[in-house]
Amino acid sequence: MHARVHHETLAPAWPVQAILDLFALPFNDLLLQAQTVHREHHPANAVQQSSLLSIKTGACPEDCAYCPQSSRYHTEVEAAPLMPLDQVLEAACKARDAGAQRFCMGAAWRSPTERQLDQVIEHVQAVKALGLETCVTLGMLKDGQAERLKAAGLDYYNHNLDTAPEYYGEIIRTRGFQDRLETLHRVREAGLKVCCGGIVGMGESREIRAGLIAALARLDPYPESVPINQLVKAPGTPLADAPDLDPIEFVRTIAVTRIVMPRAVVRLSAGRETMHDSTQALCFMAGANSVFHGERLLTTPNPQAQADARLFERLGLVPMPGTESAALALDETAASTA
Repeated sequence: MHARVHHETLAPAWPVQAILDLFALPFNDLLLQAQTVHREHHPANAVQQSSLLSIKTGACPEDCAYCPQSSRYHTEVEAAPLMPLDQVLEAACKARDAGAQRFCMGAAWRSPTERQLDQVIEHVQAVKALGLETCVTLGMLKDGQAERLKAAGLDYYNHNLDTAPEYYGEIIRTRGFQDRLETLHRVREAGLKVCCGGIVGMGESREIRAGLIAALARLDPYPESVPINQLVKAPGTPLADAPDLDPIEFVRTIAVTRIVMPRAVVRLSAGRETMHDSTQALCFMAGANSVFHGERLLTTPNPQAQADARLFERLGLVPMPGTESAALALDETAASTA
């Protein structure tokens, strides 16, 4: 049976109020519940590691208020054309040698043309041949494009919801929330796995954060990979002066995401560069079990691999065995023996 996208008219799997009730739990109670759920579905101390490369940077026509790659804002990002295949392979080899299990490639397009997709497919096939899982984020997909990516060997397609539907218009005006859902539907119909999350710290309320998690949980099935990004405030963008999000609130967001989507791999994504080690440790306790590592995430800084290795050693964390599918297989085995 083909996966489908839940529309707003359908009853949500998790009402926003139920998610808000989780947010309101005493912090220790919330973390205990999240860690208990985490251990039921995933190896307790294993973390999946991904690397992200911007293969085409800047000059994006979209107006996402958080994004320094938008052509509408004056930022420090310099536009660059699609990266040659040999440079992509060099970066992928370095990422693999540093411990990455998945290599993600991002291109700042509203929607790729068929010619652009031809070039990306070459990149996907070459990276796949290195033994890495592959993921791309290319913007909105047209009919047939997801099928072409699947045939090329792509494993994951990333397309974030960014925020709750009721707050979406405050952040992005050049496309609608339904456009996001339609691309995700095409990705699912093609048999690709979904990487889909959002950004917190964009001036939203806790209710909006709960609405984002509810919208992610309404996807049927919900994403295999859920990146939770903390806003990286880029000078020149409308959100450059957004108020800082309380670190405890960020940890709560991770914990609630883990409880609401127990089988998903929850990724600490953008924002780790400024995150204290103790906050990251609490996020792992709250059920995060994936990170992006390397020096940059698209155009924003990221903790270097050596710093991650030291933190993992201090916390007793180990690379996730195999791929994220290993964690999903563990969950299925547990379900079959329950």
